[in-house]
This record gives sequence, C-alpha cells and structure tokens, in this order.
Amino acid sequence: MFVPRTGHKADSSTALRNDKQKSNSPARSANPDDLSLTEVIYTIAAFYRFTAIPDPAALAEKLRSAFRSTDLCGTTLIAPEGVNGTMAGSPELIEQLLDLLTREAGLVRAEVKFSSSTERPFGRLKFRLKREIITFRDAAVDPTRPGQYVEPEDWNALIADPEVLLLDTRNHYETGIGTFDGATLPNTDTFSGFAAYVRQNLDRDRHRKVAMFCTGGIRCEKASAFMLQEGFDEVYHLKGGILKYLEQVPEAESKWKGQCYIFDRRVSVGHEDF
Repeated sequence: MFVPRTGHKADSSTALRNDKQKSNSPARSANPDDLSLTEVIYTIAAFYRFTAIPDPAALAEKLRSAFRSTDLCGTTLIAPEGVNGTMAGSPELIEQLLDLLTREAGLVRAEVKFSSSTERPFGRLKFRLKREIITFRDAAVDPTRPGQYVEPEDWNALIADPEVLLLDTRNHYETGIGTFDGATLPNTDTFSGFAAYVRQNLDRDRHRKVAMFCTGGIRCEKASAFMLQEGFDEVYHLKGGILKYLEQVPEAESKWKGQCYIFDRRVSVGHEDF
C-alpha cells in the first residue's frame, strides 16, 4: 500500500490574507519598471466542499446580498451536499468570499486553488442552486467516503509504481490538450459516463491499485467513492487535482504534459500560470 510522506505545507491562503488590497476592484500592477502599469490582475479561487447545507436557498441569498454590487465574478453551485465554485475578483473580495464560505459551509482554506489572470475570466456573477454540486448518474455514491488522498508532492512517486493504473477521470475534450504521462483516458463525453466506463473496461481483480485525477479534485471525490463501492481494493486520488499539482510541484519535476483545460475564458492553464 502506498504510504504518503508526513508534513504540512503552509496554507496558501495566508499569503492572500497578508497581501489584502484596500479596494474591491481587481489589483493593478505597481511595479515602476512594468510598462503595463495599469494592468488589472484578477485573483481566481477554485474550491469545493462536501458538507450538509441545511438551507441552500438561504446561503445563496446571503452570498448574493454580500456580493451583487461588487466586481466579483464567476459561478458557485450550492446544493444540499455542499458548495463548488470558481470565482474571480480583487484579493480583498476573494478573501471576503472565502471567509463567508468558511463560516457558513466549512470551507477548508488550505484546499482552495489560487491562480491569476490579466483578463476578466467570467462574464457574470452567479450563485446557483443545484441538486448536486457534481452530477454522478447511474450509481448512488457517498462522496464523504472517497479514496485515499495523495498530496501533490507525493504524486510522482505513486504513479511511478508499475502496478498502479493511472486514470484520468476528465472528458475527451479536456484530456486532448494535456494529461499525465502514461494516463489511461476513458474518452467520455461527460462525467456521467464514468461509471459505465469503469464497469465495461476495468477489472477489480486485475486493477488492484488505481490512482485517479481531475481538474480540481471534486470529480475524484465521487469517482473514487464509486470505485471503492464497486470493490476496487486501493483507490487513490490527487488532492486538489491538477490545479494544485501545477501550483505546488516545480515544473522541472513535473510529470504533467501539455495544458490543463479549465471552464472559463482562459480555456487552459499550465505551470506558468501559478
């Protein structure tokens, strides 16, 4: 069985808190040697949390009331099973949003993925009510019982094991522009097709160790829980997904090839964006 190293990284949100801006507008470059002195910088936060939300509508309204008159943009899904979103704005606005979600939905700040952009990545601000924060059809899955998390700094060692099946849970249009060396690609059109792929193509007696990954980690919460329910012995998944890996693993040590598809105007990101 794979045994990850112990130890803790500093909370990536600490730097964000220590570098708050005094404006709710996106930050602007202050480097006197920077020719693009007025360039707007958006802080982007990607997050999710599986937790019971007693009144999703009330939480959505609280979020709308707090941020509808600001420059915050992006989409957050709210469901009885938790929250899932990618939002962009000034560092101060992102800090306010994360504070609210930490209080109201138990968001774990260390698990938030941060990046930045000089272009506004989303057109609008949306807080949407959903039945699930990530849809998984064809099977009832308990996302509070996922596979074993693997920290980004331990991922390379795990996938170097020849007995490990490295499984990309994303869709074909995502895997087409980048993935990890040696990954198996289900080539699904939507995540809802993952269960059928596993049942038709994988064997729990032959594939005893599975290491899976996705963009930010949320799909693997349900995908790994599903595979454990199907009787697969050892199921691991990359904590924080590809985004956390790109953020924390130096490019010189990276096993990632290509770009990571994302669902905003940037279309894709790589090591250089973190």
